[in-house]
Amino acid sequence: MGIAVTADIIGSRQLADRAEAQRAFDETIARVESALPLAEVRLHPTVGDEQQGVYPTLPAALASILLLRLALPEGIEFRYGIGIGEIGVIASEASSAGIPEGPGWWAARQAIEHVGRLERRSAPHARTWVVAHGAEGERSREDTRMANAYLLARDEIVGAMSARARRLTYGRCLGVRQGDLADDEGITQSAVSQALAAAGAASVVEGFRLLVDR
Repeated sequence: MGIAVTADIIGSRQLADRAEAQRAFDETIARVESALPLAEVRLHPTVGDEQQGVYPTLPAALASILLLRLALPEGIEFRYGIGIGEIGVIASEASSAGIPEGPGWWAARQAIEHVGRLERRSAPHARTWVVAHGAEGERSREDTRMANAYLLARDEIVGAMSARARRLTYGRCLGVRQGDLADDEGITQSAVSQALAAAGAASVVEGFRLLVDR
């Protein structure tokens, strides 16, 4: 059983150049996967504003989504639904890859809809949610509750970051030294340290390391 991830583009109709935004999504997804290959099936466009991917574990999905959130350019972003449940593919003559199907995908769609409601009502920075299909056991449901509690806090921190703070946090997640980040940004190492501290990046980076620690 893999972990199904559905990602919807936020505000796609308001994007000044939808084609350019799609290129940015594609390039950023490729860059994240190149830096830390975690996906079994890389996020890829399916229909409309939707992308789908498959990850081997829930921590892998959470880690990859964090990197993607941090790496995307200012002004374009996804909303993510993570589904725990059996996933499969229906053969189709119209598609060589087949049609994704199964409880995991249904749960991912339910998660997307839920995080959209959270965004509009009580948690404007919410971008990610996990749903375990009803057929999954109590252990999966417990994992889901803990993951969502973590995600609400993580999305709040990341959502409040400046573009520079996200770039710096991305680098620190991947182990880039502060001195090298300072060179890339054209600022001092002290400025990097201050920016990371002000953004609350240390907790995000430490959480990421826990997700990828094997």
